[in-house]
Amino acid sequence: MISIAIQKRLRNRARRRKDEGGFTLVELLVVLVILVLLASIIGPRVIGYLGSSRAKTAQVQIESMVTALQLFHIDAGRYPTSTEGLAALVKSPGNVAGWNGPYLSKADVPQDPWGRPYIYQSGQNGSSFEIKTLGADGKEGGSGENADISN
Repeated sequence: MISIAIQKRLRNRARRRKDEGGFTLVELLVVLVILVLLASIIGPRVIGYLGSSRAKTAQVQIESMVTALQLFHIDAGRYPTSTEGLAALVKSPGNVAGWNGPYLSKADVPQDPWGRPYIYQSGQNGSSFEIKTLGADGKEGGSGENADISN
């Protein structure tokens, strides 16, 4: 026979198990609705920050390449031609006296945040230049995330 004290302990354990029941379906649905509401409010903001951060990244990369082009100009007395392009910042074009590069820290010229090469155009007589990216849409013009970014 089981002693009375052991029987009381078993009954107390059974009562505690009933009191410690899991979540009800209604409680789970309420939590799920709250999570969906939070995601619908926060999601668009996060996506907006992603677009603006890509534009800021492009601007920073362009500024870095402008500095590298200025160093190239100091050493070579001119900016790279349009045919030499930005590759002249990481590898000597061969016909440039005074080239003292590489002028960028990476082995390759970086691509824009949307995965396309930057557009480089040299001015007349190598006295000026323009570096630009066409934004998210890859087309001239645009606004917001699709806006062109240049130096």
